[in-house]
Amino acid sequence: MSDQIQFIVEKLNQEPFRKNYNLITFDSLESVQLLQLLNDVLGEIDPKHAVDIREELPEQTAKRMFSLLGILKYKPPGNISDLSAFRQGLVTGSKPVIHPVLHWLLQRTNELKKRAYLARFLVKLEVPAEFLQDDTVADINKQYEELMEAFKNLHKECEQLKTSGLSTAEIRRDISAMEEEKDQLVKRVERLKKRVETVQNHQRMLEIARQLRLEKEREESLAQQKQEQKNQLFHAEQRLQRAQLQLKEMHDAVVDSKPESLMKKLEEEINFNSYLVTEKIPRELECKKNSAYFLQKVVAEPAMSQSDLNVLEIKINEVNAEMNQLIEKRMMKYEPIDSKFSMYRQQASIISRKKEAKAEELQAAKEEMSSTERQMLQKTNQAHELEGSEVLKGDEFKHYVNKLRSKNTFYKKKRLEIAEITAEYGILQRTEELLKQRHEAIQQQLQSIEDKKGISGYSYTQEELERVSAVKSEMDEMKGRTLDNMSEMVKKLNAMVAEKKASLAPVIKELRQLRQKCQELTQECDEKKIQYDSCAAGLESNRSTLEQEVKGLLEECAQEESNYHYINCMKRNLEIQLQRAKEEMKAYVSPDPQERRKAIREQYTRMILEQENLGKKLREKQKAVRESHGPNMKQIKMWQDFEQLMECKRECFLKQQNQTAIGQVIQEGGKDRLVL
Repeated sequence: MSDQIQFIVEKLNQEPFRKNYNLITFDSLESVQLLQLLNDVLGEIDPKHAVDIREELPEQTAKRMFSLLGILKYKPPGNISDLSAFRQGLVTGSKPVIHPVLHWLLQRTNELKKRAYLARFLVKLEVPAEFLQDDTVADINKQYEELMEAFKNLHKECEQLKTSGLSTAEIRRDISAMEEEKDQLVKRVERLKKRVETVQNHQRMLEIARQLRLEKEREESLAQQKQEQKNQLFHAEQRLQRAQLQLKEMHDAVVDSKPESLMKKLEEEINFNSYLVTEKIPRELECKKNSAYFLQKVVAEPAMSQSDLNVLEIKINEVNAEMNQLIEKRMMKYEPIDSKFSMYRQQASIISRKKEAKAEELQAAKEEMSSTERQMLQKTNQAHELEGSEVLKGDEFKHYVNKLRSKNTFYKKKRLEIAEITAEYGILQRTEELLKQRHEAIQQQLQSIEDKKGISGYSYTQEELERVSAVKSEMDEMKGRTLDNMSEMVKKLNAMVAEKKASLAPVIKELRQLRQKCQELTQECDEKKIQYDSCAAGLESNRSTLEQEVKGLLEECAQEESNYHYINCMKRNLEIQLQRAKEEMKAYVSPDPQERRKAIREQYTRMILEQENLGKKLREKQKAVRESHGPNMKQIKMWQDFEQLMECKRECFLKQQNQTAIGQVIQEGGKDRLVL
């Protein structure tokens, strides 16, 4: 708390507050002064709150502060569990309430300024659903939401520009570089102009070049517009396909939907949620609390060996046996009375277990369905991004598969027919070749016979005459059939027209009645649709209020559970400490020396005595070492001197030995010379 107050005082002494407080003067502030100080900090964050609290009522001040703290998303600390106590402390200017608020505000002033600025434009006004039925109000609300989205986008762009890292120095350098490039281009253009002025008709050529450049730019812009329009058309077709798919899904979902079915579905959801809130979740919470309590109890116990575990297992078995004996005795004693209700109890327990199992299955199925829907939505988006075509599902996919199967069957059938026709075609082709060969042989024989008889070309002329006569007869016959067919067709058409007129007369009369009935049904359908929309809007608002209530209850339950666990842990720690203190007192005042030895005080006393004795021995040893330190050092010095003396003697001995060996070698050499 002292660090918190010191931080607050340091921040208040800086810009823009400059209060010149110290810890004593800040702690001596009254409640009104604290509230005014809090209001000044809030006024620095949002200038609308820079007012004097003495000029307004306390209720107005509290309401204004509560609204701003809510916008800034301030949450009271954990030790203020009751929200009403926090509100009361804020109204009265209580220090335990004001100090944490000031500490939180002064920690993140710049961030809160930005949040308060955005809140003026992004806090949405909630319009009741019944007012939105008016077209004017709905249009204004839509424009309001569009302007809010536009503000969000502009604010994001502004933040991106602020954090993009562009500085004025870089911009100036870019401008100077662009000016230098401009000067170079101007000089180059002047040189080119001077070079072109010597050419004949240079003005006309420049004009033609300018027009060519303009046309090329226009061609590029037209190509770009064409590409943009193609892209827009493609995206529009994709949006149209998605919209048609969504419309079809909505139509399929609303085919059998009625207010009664929606009410029934909502009632089922409410019953299921109420069962979860009132029965299932509290029971699971109680089980979790019990398991946590037992786990805390196990953690608080000292470490156990295998023998202790065996003893506990034996005790558990004995207690279970006693429980079974007591249950049997109770059943034997109360069996005549409870025999009537035992069957109903068993049925009730079975039904409750089934209900719990079904509730868990339903919850798991809902979670699985939601995850599957998310996966399906992701896959649909991926398919739209990759292909851009409609994704079939449900009955459409089955119909598509059946259609493919029928096409496959038809394809196989046609393929067999093509194979048969191909085989037959091969046979006929071979037959044709054989017949042609025979025909050519016969023609050659006939030609040779005609040459021998002197009537060459007779057979060819006869064939031509026969062919022409056959063609003429066919044409005459075709003309006659055509005239007959046309006369018969005219008669049939006249008869069919008369027959259709006669048959369509009552149908047209009935169609007029059906059209009138269709208009009436359409009008009735529009009225029912308006009623359905209003009913659906009311139900949606009721559902949202119920969801908010359930959410609030769940948050309250979670907060209460956390408080309970915290208090339970603190209680358990205090109980363990108290138990240890009692055991210590019991062991300390016990007349039994063995028990007294187990006391922590006795153990620490023994340890202190042992350490004192050890320290006494070490001090005596240190004293003896100090006393013998001088003589020992002298002795070490004498031994070092003795070692140096012996090393010197060894070196002298080695030198003398070397000199003796050299002298002997010289003497032997002299003797050898004398002998020679």
